[in-house]
Formats: sequence, structure tokens, C-alpha cells
Amino acid sequence: MSARSCFEAEATSIAGLGRNELKTRIRNFKGRFKLDFTDDYLNKLSVDRLRHILLAAVMNARPRN
Repeated sequence: MSARSCFEAEATSIAGLGRNELKTRIRNFKGRFKLDFTDDYLNKLSVDRLRHILLAAVMNARPRN
């Protein structure tokens, strides 16, 4: 799968997630770096912002070619 196709698939998958699933995935993110957000902070963010955080983390955690 090309990098563009992979990005599109990941973005589409994340776009379909609701608030609770987004917060769960952000809290349990396993990558090259740790995401450390409080529940209070995550609860204040819009769903679009939560999606942005998760997509950015997923894309930056991937190994570089």
C-alpha cells in the first residue's frame, strides 16, 4: 500500500470515530512517543480536535522510509 493510500485509510478510519473512542485511543496510544493528556483537557476539546491529535500522532509514529 502506498504512503498516500495508507494515510487516506487511516484518516477515513479516524474520521468515523466518536468522542469516547477517540479519547480512549489517545489515552492508550502506543508509539515512539507518549501522549500525556489529562481527561479534563481531552473533555474540553472538540471532536475534530481530538481527531486531529490522533491522526497526527499515528502519522508521526510511523517509521520513515
